[in-house]
Amino acid sequence: MSKDNQLSVAFVCTGNICRSPMAEALFKHKVKQSGLESHFKLIDSFGISSWHQGDSPDSRSASTCRKHGVPMHHRAQGIERSDFQRFDYLLAMDQGHKSELMFMKPKNCTTRIELFGEWRTDDSVDKIVVDPYYSNSKAFEHNFQQLSHFTDVFLDQEVQRSD
Repeated sequence: MSKDNQLSVAFVCTGNICRSPMAEALFKHKVKQSGLESHFKLIDSFGISSWHQGDSPDSRSASTCRKHGVPMHHRAQGIERSDFQRFDYLLAMDQGHKSELMFMKPKNCTTRIELFGEWRTDDSVDKIVVDPYYSNSKAFEHNFQQLSHFTDVFLDQEVQRSD
């Protein structure tokens, strides 16, 4: 955690157009709704790859967020080594992303790298946020519900810890 007791959190998926920008938008929205802005220094999202660098989020991801009243303003970006110094948490959508982040992590870096699904209190909610890209709108809705649950638990647990 930063010296000023504010957390910095980033979400990571493959190309930063489906899952991680949805997680970022939803997290920012819930932080604002809960009046917790003062607890966060930075909230962002990245892709392991730079395939979609500069692209808007997938239209189905954006549509799912809009359906729930969650604004989404993002351009895809790839994670860089310097990002490991800027964030307290890098939250991966699946095990492959977590493994890649652990491989990229600079020596002596204190950034906590976890599956975002580690923040779940309901075992009926899948821990892994499966890539919905080759699926239909139901998969995006499923992701949204997972990410909403993880966000609620994270905010309950980690913001209390930082107080």
